[in-house]
Amino acid sequence: MDNHLRYQASSDSAAMSAKSPPEGANWRDFITVTKPGIIRSNLLAAFTGYWLASGWDVEYGKLILTLLGTMLVMASACVFNNYFDRDLDMKMERTRERGLPTGRLKPQTVLIYAIGLGIAGMIVLFAFCGMLAGLFGIVGVFVYVVVYTLWLKRTSTWSTSVGAISGAMPPVIGYVAVTGKVDMGAWLLFATLFLWQPPHFWALGIRRKEEYRAAGFPLLPVVKGVRRTKFQMIPYVALLIPVPILMYMYGYAGIFYLVISTALSLMWLYLNLKGFRAKDDEAWAKKSFFFSINYLMVSLIVLVLNTVHI
Repeated sequence: MDNHLRYQASSDSAAMSAKSPPEGANWRDFITVTKPGIIRSNLLAAFTGYWLASGWDVEYGKLILTLLGTMLVMASACVFNNYFDRDLDMKMERTRERGLPTGRLKPQTVLIYAIGLGIAGMIVLFAFCGMLAGLFGIVGVFVYVVVYTLWLKRTSTWSTSVGAISGAMPPVIGYVAVTGKVDMGAWLLFATLFLWQPPHFWALGIRRKEEYRAAGFPLLPVVKGVRRTKFQMIPYVALLIPVPILMYMYGYAGIFYLVISTALSLMWLYLNLKGFRAKDDEAWAKKSFFFSINYLMVSLIVLVLNTVHI
């Protein structure tokens, strides 16, 4: 009888909790909806692009404005992403506690927030960083929000590869803010971020494939399987190997970046090749995912430190 009463009380309590209104939003919800992890990597990439183009002769005021503009436009894109994905986020364990799925943030508020961030970011980029920087900011937002979020993410396994165009914009924005032109340096920075993203995200996708399946996302590991995903990761990582070599050959970076970044690319390729013999795909994918994070951070920091003085 006591057990029954305790069970009944627990059930009544759970029911009341389910019916109770969500708590109001706080400042953390407004920060979380911008995806701070993505913003941090974007800022490091934009800083690297600006520094590489400057060759240590840095105009710090413009650097700060470039980082601010990049941060605002990428934050806008991420908030738009959360706004449009709010129904799907409710189905995934890692996203269902976000402000929108729980109701702490209202959709109209988030939409206004996204628009405001985007307008502010574009004003900064066009006014202080140059026409090209502003145009690449528009490309980044358009690809992430319209092409990736609203179209391909819901319909195609190509979403990750095409969406990588957006993630490759920050270093290019930083670079053209200095040079005012697209040259080999800009293309090599674009290649670094573009090639890095798919194997990085697919590693996460392998770890979370059942969550993506339940949410209805046609992610590559869900649609084509884990083994096909492993095969598709290889060319992206392999194509990263020539990037530091070309950076060195064209005089953008020194020997330390050449050696360290090439070694990291080879290590990541070896780790991904080992994945075909992995007995535990999730454990292997976790290693690849975290290696990819460290790969990018170390490569960009070394590139900054070993940028050739002009």
